[in-house]
Amino acid sequence: MKTTVAMRPGFAGRALAATLLAGATLFGGAAHAADDVSGEITVWSWNVAAAALQAVVPAFNKEYPNVKVTVQDLGNQPVYDRGLAGCAAGGTDMPDVYSVENGEAEVFWNRFPECFSDLKTMSADEGALLAKFPAFKLTELTVGDKVYALPWDSGPAVVFYRRDLYEAAGVDPATIVTWDDFIEAGKKVIAKAGGNTKFVSTNGDTSWFRMLANQAGCAYFDEKGESITIGQPGCVQALETIKKINDAGLFMSGNWDETLTAIKANALASAVYGGWYEGSIRGNAPDQSGKWGVFKLPAFEKGGNQTANIGGSALAIPASSKNPKAALAFVNFANGRPDSQITQLKASGLVPTLPEAVNDPFVKEEQPYWGGQRIWEVVLGTLPDIKPSRGTQYFAEADSLVSAAYTNFLKGQGGSAQAVLDDAANQIASATGLPIAGK
Repeated sequence: MKTTVAMRPGFAGRALAATLLAGATLFGGAAHAADDVSGEITVWSWNVAAAALQAVVPAFNKEYPNVKVTVQDLGNQPVYDRGLAGCAAGGTDMPDVYSVENGEAEVFWNRFPECFSDLKTMSADEGALLAKFPAFKLTELTVGDKVYALPWDSGPAVVFYRRDLYEAAGVDPATIVTWDDFIEAGKKVIAKAGGNTKFVSTNGDTSWFRMLANQAGCAYFDEKGESITIGQPGCVQALETIKKINDAGLFMSGNWDETLTAIKANALASAVYGGWYEGSIRGNAPDQSGKWGVFKLPAFEKGGNQTANIGGSALAIPASSKNPKAALAFVNFANGRPDSQITQLKASGLVPTLPEAVNDPFVKEEQPYWGGQRIWEVVLGTLPDIKPSRGTQYFAEADSLVSAAYTNFLKGQGGSAQAVLDDAANQIASATGLPIAGK
């Protein structure tokens, strides 16, 4: 990671034409309908997500041989920026399928209400499929009775750790049940490893804060997206915990590529991210097979919540798509079928949220790269307890303001965590016009 919506004029006819196809695709009668789907579609995505979608294309083409799919890996930020620019230009130069992070999704639905298609108008059966997904995956994709993207992967957060570095320091991950335990373990691992090794990474954005805030049941905004809640106790607890980790000297600061370089160089003992990071570690450091493991997030206190979500995306269809019928067929094939989601899990570590995929036998298999651990049981086992979180149309403004406050706080500036977050809440209120909860 990132209201009434009107349909783009002229889209209704194209949507109606896709209805029969989508229902057949989702519920087993695709064979006769696939012959009616042809042409080319372009998909915008980024790094491991793009690779995951590409992995689905061969199976898709067995069922839809007349559709050429081009998956473009543009990078995460460029996809977002080009999407905003395209929507601002009335849908100009948009792809047929658009990857959007859940946290940023409402920016599009609210600011550009005609830019994307309501999937429910494209298929009479789409609602039945959507109802299968966890509530937290639909929260930011829904506006009234309309749904503007099909849930894709999720980001259940876990700790990825180097078995050998932990063992050398005498640290058993089973004993790390709280964040205080995590900090003490980090001190031991760093002391033993020496040199330039760090315990865990942070890329300088708000990912850590949003992750731990979600764990504590807090977010920038309330679940309805109507008030600012960043000054609530859960957010304060999250920020104070991150400061403890920072002050203990456990963080390695680096961007995405720098963090992967550190992993490859054996200079990082842990990574706290969404389950989708599995593919990044495995793909970046294949020579470290067997040296990595996974354990659940530490809790704030013993017996506390050990689940959180960070990241996760969806696939949307721009209203300006030149081939909406084929676009819908691909979106439903990639996201609406358990076998496709498992293909993406195997290829890139994209964590499925479709229940049938979550229960696939592969999830229970031992993973050689991860020391024979059944890591997907750990990762996916957290899904039922993840709390929903709203990004709202104001996510970009709020995140920018929080980022500055967060960075300064870790440097010891701005006073207490409560004071810093109260100040951020006031700034967000001024920028958005939303009220602060409790005031």
